[in-house]
Amino acid sequence: MTEAARKQAKEDKSLDSTLRPQGWKEYIGQENIKKNLKILLEAAEERKEAPEHLLFYGPAGLGKTTLAHVIANESKANLKVTSGPAIEKVGDLASILTNLGPKDILFIDEAHRLNKMIEEVLYPAMESRSLNIIIGKGPSARTIQLELPAFTLIAATTRIALLSSPLRSRFSGGTFKLDFYTIDEIKQIVKRSADILSIKIEEDALQKIAERSRRTPRVANRLLKRTRDFVQVKKQNLITSGMAEESLALLNIDEKGLENADRNLLLTIIKKFGGGPVGLQTLASATSEDIATIEEVYEPFLIQLGFLERTPRGRLATPRAYTHLRIKHPSQDKLI
Repeated sequence: MTEAARKQAKEDKSLDSTLRPQGWKEYIGQENIKKNLKILLEAAEERKEAPEHLLFYGPAGLGKTTLAHVIANESKANLKVTSGPAIEKVGDLASILTNLGPKDILFIDEAHRLNKMIEEVLYPAMESRSLNIIIGKGPSARTIQLELPAFTLIAATTRIALLSSPLRSRFSGGTFKLDFYTIDEIKQIVKRSADILSIKIEEDALQKIAERSRRTPRVANRLLKRTRDFVQVKKQNLITSGMAEESLALLNIDEKGLENADRNLLLTIIKKFGGGPVGLQTLASATSEDIATIEEVYEPFLIQLGFLERTPRGRLATPRAYTHLRIKHPSQDKLI
């Protein structure tokens, strides 16, 4: 990575933290989840207990991490953040758990990447707040049990099916699925972000960014920042509809929010495999994409748009995808 790229990545990370909602009033969307969480937190506060463990799942960028931060802020608790890949050994988890204080919140992102040994250690930690550590090997091995303070585990995953059933069942506070946002909600999010960043933006420009955001807050904020850069370089101080259109066209983002990689995936299915069905492994090889990237990044939104279907035999491009890409469908006699 070049120095300029590192600087840009650092700036984007700092901006993401600035734009992150801190409380319920700032968190737009996911209304039903918010209502349930507010009740859970209020009840726990009245009992003077730590909230029960929570599991959030859904496509990337919908606000799972942000929800953990909001819960910590609303319950005035310390938040410790880690991820599944970062916890490689039992000792790593033991170090994290033994450093938690009463009512602290531990947030584990990408929880589906926890290995089974780590999960086994988590079970008693979540249920009875005790940590069982085995010292030594063979006949001389002994188990030490450490008592843990009352804490709350919040886990997030994009692939809930990869979590073992015993682990999923221990999230007694509830399992919540985050859905894609409405265009109106995305517009509100972009407007809030623009106000925080002191960006002047027209209503029509808000609409264009929202429509191309994949109905995902993280993407919407990224498009806003890149449009801001475009307008700045053009020596303008207002994001107009035309400026937004030019900026998004430069990024190769079409009116549905599809980027080059999305279109390439659909075109590969249509042109190389006759529209499908095609197996995921074959599709990954044909597009030079990682299987996990296809499943977690591209497919959720394409399925939401009705452009892609998952069938027992593989992935299938729908007639709607042909229409969007302006390609004649095999069942039709003329160009759609």
